[in-house]
Amino acid sequence: MAGRSLLLAVQFLTRLPVRVSWSDQAAGRSLLYYPLVGLAMGLLLLLLAWPLGGAAAGLAAAVLLTVWVLASAALHLDGLADAADAWLGGQGDRERTLEIMKDPRCGPMAVVVLVLLLLLKWQALAELLARGEAGWALLLAPVLGRLSALALFRDTPYVRAGGLGSALAAYLPRDQALWVLGGVLLLAVLVPGGLWAVLAAALMYGGCRWLMLRRLGGITGDTTGALIELVELAVLLALALQA
Repeated sequence: MAGRSLLLAVQFLTRLPVRVSWSDQAAGRSLLYYPLVGLAMGLLLLLLAWPLGGAAAGLAAAVLLTVWVLASAALHLDGLADAADAWLGGQGDRERTLEIMKDPRCGPMAVVVLVLLLLLKWQALAELLARGEAGWALLLAPVLGRLSALALFRDTPYVRAGGLGSALAAYLPRDQALWVLGGVLLLAVLVPGGLWAVLAAALMYGGCRWLMLRRLGGITGDTTGALIELVELAVLLALALQA
């Protein structure tokens, strides 16, 4: 069961050609492995950053960010785009927000939010690379981003009936999730810059979760993807802005 759940997490979060048969129980448990998938993505970025050490920081940051986006098939960016359109177009109404979020078309607010997020990520990465401090950031951001998804599903109602997210929420082993959350956070604060990264991630998580509960009464797959992107951004900015 553990191996199948891990492969489901890899299949869902990355572009790797992994094909695993679906089961609700394995899908729910796959959330436990989201931080591990984030760590693998971080190690890939760290490995790529090494030969880019001689390049200009801006160019190296652009290459790393491109690989970062492609490795996840822009899945979470898609969620952020849908959530941004829905939050503006929903005008405070729960049902309208949920309806807009299902629309695959991309509105102007989605484009603006995506451009701003990618620009901020690129600039933060460039600053960290220029200072020679990108190593831990490239690990912490994807790990804490995906850890936030685990925390969100553990502690927040899922508002859509049926579908992938409903199975994840219903079959997530919450006691084990608490151990994963505690273990990853403990390890994160022990590394250089980890405390700042965890604080930034926690603030972004708390603020986004509050907005989701206020507008929707819970979460959707799109808002979870948006949270992953925003937590990654918060971590990169916190580390880049450190004096």
